[in-house]
This record gives sequence, C-alpha cells and structure tokens, in this order.
Amino acid sequence: MIYYITGGERSGKSNYAQQLAESLSDTPYYLATSRIWDEDFKTRVKRHVTDRDERWTTIEEEKLISQVIPDNGTVVIDCVTLWLTNFFMDTNNNIEECLIQAKKEISQLSKLNATIIIISNEIGMGLHAQTESGRKFTELQGWINQFIAKTADKAIFMVSGLPLTLK
Repeated sequence: MIYYITGGERSGKSNYAQQLAESLSDTPYYLATSRIWDEDFKTRVKRHVTDRDERWTTIEEEKLISQVIPDNGTVVIDCVTLWLTNFFMDTNNNIEECLIQAKKEISQLSKLNATIIIISNEIGMGLHAQTESGRKFTELQGWINQFIAKTADKAIFMVSGLPLTLK
C-alpha cells in the first residue's frame, strides 16, 4: 500500500504522515532522504527527530530508497523534494536523468511488501522561480509528483493542517 501526502510548506504533511504511520504500526520507520546542507537545516532535522518517540526507527538514504524498506514495514519517506534535490545536484541539473532514476525508484516501491507513506511538497503553486535551475527543479518536482500520485493507492493533499482526499 502506498500513501502519497502532498501540500505546501508547513501544511501539516509530516504530522499527518506520522499519525497515519502510528495508527498502522506499533513500530514504524522514518526514512530520511535529506543531506544536511547547513546549520539551519541541521536544526530542522533535529526538530523532526524529537517529534518521534521510541517506537520509531530512523533509516537514512539519500537516493536508493527502494533498497532500504523493511519487508512488512510501515515507512514514512520524508521527503520527495529533498530526495529529488540529491538527484538534481548529482546530475548537474539534468532533468531527464533525474526523471529516469527517480521513476525507477518509485516503480520499485510499488513492488515491495510494505506500507509506504510518501511525503512531497507541492511547490508549483507558489511563486515562479527566479532562476533557470529553480524553474527546472519545479518542473521536475511536478512531474515526479504526478508519477507518484498515479502510482499511489491513496493520495492526500494537506492544506492548513487539514487533509483533503484526492484518491
């Protein structure tokens, strides 16, 4: 089962995903995809860690997420935006290569015997990116979000802390 949870920044995605995972499992996993880019981000990561109690096990994987999902596990993948950033940076902003690699990983997730809760940002509803790389990334994020939404069994859009069921 794949759940897809999307929404804007600070829309309540992570909290909703955490509560969902805890309702489905006594021992959920948190799959962190981010690289620690700066001190501000390090602080943000620490806050996320303290939001979870001893029931949670953290897995860290920057790109090959399908390879670290435990069999029969309930796993929150947080988040697609940071995960895509890793591909984007490692391919020198090559959207086509990013799409190939990311779609391959998402396709593998649907073959796993696990409950997977994927968190992603909906960044295309905000301001138009000022830079070429920003515009490319926004397009990449939108295409991957569409791919995940089609692959997922359930899709939720978070707005102001409220879940709207899309699928």
